[in-house]
Amino acid sequence: MMSTMLARESSAFRPRFSVVQVEESTDLAPRFDAEGLLTVVTTNAENGDVVMVGAMNAEALARTIETGEAHYWSRSRQCLWHKGATSGLIQHVVELRIDDDQDAVWLRVTTAGVGANCHVGYRSCFYRRVDLPVDKDISATAARLVFCETEKTFDPIVVYGDAPNPTQL
Repeated sequence: MMSTMLARESSAFRPRFSVVQVEESTDLAPRFDAEGLLTVVTTNAENGDVVMVGAMNAEALARTIETGEAHYWSRSRQCLWHKGATSGLIQHVVELRIDDDQDAVWLRVTTAGVGANCHVGYRSCFYRRVDLPVDKDISATAARLVFCETEKTFDPIVVYGDAPNPTQL
C-alpha cells in the first residue's frame, strides 16, 4: 500500500525543488510525512468550529481536490475514506488551504444531512473538553472530561448498523 501512496504522491503533485517554490509560489507541492500522510484540520465553514482532525495521503488529497468532497486516509482502517459515503454526512469542501511549508491542510466544509461529523453521533468530534483543575499540582491522570455537546445529532446504530467501530483501543 505504501508504494501505491508514494507513487500517487509523486505523480499527482509538483515536485519540491526550493523553499521559495514551496513557500512563495503557486505550486501545490505537498510534503507528506514518512508514513505518506498530511495532517488535516476540518472546520465548519459557517461558524468556524473544528469538527475533526484527520489525515490525508496523496490519493485522499487528490480525490478531495477532484471531487470537492472530503476524502481522508483512515489510520485505524488503513484505507481511503470518503467522509459520509456510509452515513450520507458528506463533507462538501468550501475552501481548502495548505500551510506555509505544505505539510498540513485546513478544510472548511459544509456537511450534508443533519450536519454531524462524528461517527459517535455528535456534530463535532470535539464534543468534550478537559476539565482543567484549579489546583495545578493535580496530575493529568486525575483529569476528567466534560461534555460540551449533550445531545447526539444522530443515532450511530441506526446510521451504521453493524459496521465495525473505527475507534481502536
